[in-house]
Amino acid sequence: MRKRRQQKALAALNYDLFYPENLNPPAPATIDTRIREHAARDRAARHQVPAPAPVDTTTGLPSVAELYRRFDLYNWMYFEGKLPRVRIEYSNRMTSAGSYTPEAKLIKLGRKYHELFPQDIDDTLKHEMIHIIHFYHDAAFKREARRIGCMLKARSHPSLRRPPKYLYRCPGCGREYPRQKRLRMASCGYCSQGGKFDARFKLRLVESRTSKKTD
Repeated sequence: MRKRRQQKALAALNYDLFYPENLNPPAPATIDTRIREHAARDRAARHQVPAPAPVDTTTGLPSVAELYRRFDLYNWMYFEGKLPRVRIEYSNRMTSAGSYTPEAKLIKLGRKYHELFPQDIDDTLKHEMIHIIHFYHDAAFKREARRIGCMLKARSHPSLRRPPKYLYRCPGCGREYPRQKRLRMASCGYCSQGGKFDARFKLRLVESRTSKKTD
């Protein structure tokens, strides 16, 4: 009886020690799987927190070389690296935050604006990057701005306001339209129907910097 119990115990022990596990090797990785794994590792490396940015010691703003580096970083982070390379520069004349010129493939960042609001430099750069694929501030642009998290409008500041060069007036309702640029074919937005040009309410130039009242 005792011998029989020992044999059962040994049988159970052998079962526990030598019960066959699932030793089948994993399925071999396909080329597509390896490409995706490599791309994931590459994206992870690119998305690491960047080193402290080189700055222009005279203004405290990022250097142009640093702006190019950030452009490449955001291009991979938000646009899968699909945006074409463009020129980037600061403008000492403009009072707005930034601009993008498709013909010249040029992003300009206003130096005066960002000396007042240095914390907005990345926001402005991302804003202008969206303009590469969506030139107008339309619904598609706004969706992209929400997706990557950047502001739609720049901040205002008294020192950034320039006196208008031209003043126009509607002959119908008398509303005035101060403008920096000369208007050619523009009518009053309140009197015209459907936002279309209406010759009856064509805006008249009444004042400019170089001339007196011309009404």
